[in-house]
Amino acid sequence: MIRSDLVLRLAAQNPHLYEKDCQAVVDIILGRIADALVAGDRLEIRGFGSFLVKERPARAGRNPRTGAPVSVSAKGALVFKAGKEMRDRLYPQARATTP
Repeated sequence: MIRSDLVLRLAAQNPHLYEKDCQAVVDIILGRIADALVAGDRLEIRGFGSFLVKERPARAGRNPRTGAPVSVSAKGALVFKAGKEMRDRLYPQARATTP
C-alpha cells in the first residue's frame, strides 16, 4: 500500500471528511514519526510495532568489483520490530503450536 491508497481508504471509511483533510492527517502522522526517529527517539505503536534507529559502527569493507579495501563510515539504520498483535495476525499458526 502506498500513501495515496492509505488516504483513499481513510476517506472512504470517513465520508464526513474531505480527501484533502485525510491527506493532511496522514502527512502529519508520518511527519511526526519521522521527526521522532530523526531526533533519535524510539517510537512504539501498541499492537503494531516499534521503530528505532540503531547505530552501525564504522567498518572496513571491500569494493565487490575490484576487491580493494574501502572504509565504510558509521551510520544509523532504521529497525522495525513487529508487536505481539501484529505477529499473531501475520503468523497465526506459529502461535497455536507454541506452548
